[in-house]
Amino acid sequence: MAFYPLQIAGLVLGFFGMVGTLTTTLLPQWRVSAFIGSNIIVFERVWEGLWMNCVRQAKDKLQCKAYDSLLALPPALEASRALMCVAVALSVIALLVGICGMKKIRCTGSNRRAKAYLVGISGVLFILTGIFVLIPVCWMANTIIRDFYNPAVHVGQKRELGASLFVGWATTAVLIVGGALLCGFCCCNRKRPRHRYLAPGRRVPHACNPRPTVTLLSRTSTSYV
Repeated sequence: MAFYPLQIAGLVLGFFGMVGTLTTTLLPQWRVSAFIGSNIIVFERVWEGLWMNCVRQAKDKLQCKAYDSLLALPPALEASRALMCVAVALSVIALLVGICGMKKIRCTGSNRRAKAYLVGISGVLFILTGIFVLIPVCWMANTIIRDFYNPAVHVGQKRELGASLFVGWATTAVLIVGGALLCGFCCCNRKRPRHRYLAPGRRVPHACNPRPTVTLLSRTSTSYV
């Protein structure tokens, strides 16, 4: 395959995208405490994630506590959890499908067309994973910015964008680029012309120059009277 490096680059980006998706899901730094106005609290910092809250004190002591009730969570947080779990599952499936479509893997035999289709499916799954990561990250960022500039929200309840959101945006870009490379690899292999190699010493008759057919007319003998 002439485009084999394109496939390798797409799978490497997909692997980093899968790691970034898992990191974004598990890190508790989606919302961090904002130090504005009279809320100058230098001895602790609050982190809020999808699964737990953490408080980091000045002596580098970190205390985390998981959310007690699933039903007591805000709907936005529940939806973000579900989307990120789907994104993690899709990224794992996409990576496995892409590995099955590699040249050296024999799970589909030596059918190059089937391997190209597997790589294309992997690319589409990686792009879908990037979309599933982008939705909750942008949703959470919009909520944080809206509450930050809302005067009705108390200063102590205002939050800033955490590191997990930036990791999520970077992960989205990596996943979409990796998926695009894999889809491009699939399209290039589908458009490649197939060459037939003939065995030495054999010739194929040209259709444009057919051999002339000679018709032999037999004369019938006539008897003369």
